[in-house]
Amino acid sequence: MAAAKPTYDLMVLLDTEAADEQRAKILADAERLITSNGGEVTSKHDWGVRPLAFEIRHKATADYHLLQFQGPPAVLDALNRTLHITDGVTRFRIIKLRPGTPPAPDVRQDVPAPRAAEEGSQEPAPAPAEPAPAA
Repeated sequence: MAAAKPTYDLMVLLDTEAADEQRAKILADAERLITSNGGEVTSKHDWGVRPLAFEIRHKATADYHLLQFQGPPAVLDALNRTLHITDGVTRFRIIKLRPGTPPAPDVRQDVPAPRAAEEGSQEPAPAPAEPAPAA
């Protein structure tokens, strides 16, 4: 019985100043590399333009994309080699997922943040309960 192929997350941060055609080509090339090396793309997520935690090459934002795929180690080698030298790729990271990892969140939905609801309430937090005396 053959072992199941592991699942990976490929997070790609693309340069927002690159042309839309170039960004689409980078993503298409990454998918082609995965499939041509014996892998399979299981899901794609476009998280849009988001601020970076710190500036990278004097840029404060990047276009975030998540590709989840299954494949052999040859896929990882091909992606590493290609994405390191591709113009328009700000950063990328490949992470091996553990079995049972929940699916990636859909961060493009307009869901209110839970903290916003908490900050809006003017009620003070309840006092902690006092411990019962020992008998």
